[in-house]
Amino acid sequence: MNMRVLVLGGNGFIGSHLVEALVAGGAHVRVLTRSGCQCPPSLHGVEYRYADFVADSVSVAESLVDVDLVVHLISTTVPATANMDPLADINGNLLPTVRLLQQMRDQGVSRLVFLSSGGTVYGDTQSIPIPEEHERNPVSSYGIVKVAIENYIAMFSAQHGLQSLVLRVSNPYGPRQGHLGVQGVIPTFFQRIITGDEIRIWGDGSSVRDYLYVSDLVSFVVGGINEDLSGVYNVGSGQGVSLKDVLSLIEEISGVSANVKYLSPRGFDVKKVVLDISKARKALDWEPLVPLREGCERYWKWAKG
Repeated sequence: MNMRVLVLGGNGFIGSHLVEALVAGGAHVRVLTRSGCQCPPSLHGVEYRYADFVADSVSVAESLVDVDLVVHLISTTVPATANMDPLADINGNLLPTVRLLQQMRDQGVSRLVFLSSGGTVYGDTQSIPIPEEHERNPVSSYGIVKVAIENYIAMFSAQHGLQSLVLRVSNPYGPRQGHLGVQGVIPTFFQRIITGDEIRIWGDGSSVRDYLYVSDLVSFVVGGINEDLSGVYNVGSGQGVSLKDVLSLIEEISGVSANVKYLSPRGFDVKKVVLDISKARKALDWEPLVPLREGCERYWKWAKG
């Protein structure tokens, strides 16, 4: 892969795994990340630039010089925080991404991979599993902004020749994922098991999600880049698991009974998300390889150090 790739958010949970895979595949990688965000340690041969994607448009423009492809992984919000402050969601995600698209157009960078959200763009659906052509009817600010970004990407593709790969990712999890309780059910549950803290579940625990181990997500992204793939793809496990069942699995793996508190349901939480991944399977002969139990066992091993 003799390609020059800019990874926005390349020191984050998903980004750090992706950068490792890109480097292993022979790509020349530049990372743009927030100042002081240095985890894991720098990789040899990777160019790291530290700047604020939202506030520092000059540094973003400079990072695009001599780049073939941009992978955009930065999100300044998660569903809960986005709903609390929709203006911050718009200012932190939609506006800087549209500016990025303009900068890419002006500098002749014609390839983009964008991680959207398979868990929020569709909203509550009657169709399970959910195919890509399903109507997008988000019920949260987070999902609305992701849809708006998708629409702007489509506009730049139609009007300016942008070659885009939009991935509607389910619920990725794995080592290096944060566990602050705002996003990432699996790391949050494990961390609270470790510390003995209370686990809070909004609703009765029957909400169903599609969980994807990070290495399976990375393999699709790298495959898509290598095969020059474009379009919109669901990327998930294709399997739905309830919160109650995830918690039971985590208790079984850790050997600890959780202290659980059930809270009133939140209006922005989608009840059931299971993605139809047949299009992704066909496009790259790709298959998610890590089942939930094995992925949780790997995370538990990593979390314990």
